[in-house]
Amino acid sequence: MLAEWSVECAADDPILVVPWKDPDGKMAFVDLRANPRDFDAVAEAEQHPPLMQALRALNASRSPVFTAKCDAWPLDREGLQHLQLNLDERPAGASAAFASYIDLVWRERSLFSSFHRQQQVLRRLTRLAAPLDRPSAMLDCVLRPALLDLEGGPREGFAVSLYVKALGSSPLSAWKEWAAALAAVVALIRDKDFVR
Repeated sequence: MLAEWSVECAADDPILVVPWKDPDGKMAFVDLRANPRDFDAVAEAEQHPPLMQALRALNASRSPVFTAKCDAWPLDREGLQHLQLNLDERPAGASAAFASYIDLVWRERSLFSSFHRQQQVLRRLTRLAAPLDRPSAMLDCVLRPALLDLEGGPREGFAVSLYVKALGSSPLSAWKEWAAALAAVVALIRDKDFVR
């Protein structure tokens, strides 16, 4: 698996604010830690069972993170070409691609607020993900500023946008490869020895 990470913390880069609500009021933050049965409020999870499984695992009580936002979609032609250029190995006749992102927030306060420690975590995650036997998939992590206002007043720190993308010879095979790659990455994050 191709695994990379980057930082987007410039003044004009977006900040993850939790809780959030879209301007139309149609979508909003769903605290799946407090309400683990509220998956029906996350349309993307209903449409893509592997995403729902990932959200369940990442919001479970023993998980080191919780989720703030997510989405999943088939990549357009430009996204497909970009992914093909990035991957060293790709299936013959790769003509489709699928992608998702999940915004992750670390539960441990000291990790949430530490830019340096989160960089270390992302180095570790990408190092562990690289040897996964998913040559048609890519993990791209983006470290960004975050503002939490859930309990005990607002806190500033950092969050990770976790992008998983995969190629396939058809839309279905791309979706299946994405699902397997997402499950493998979630398993790494949930491993008890991952965050030290």
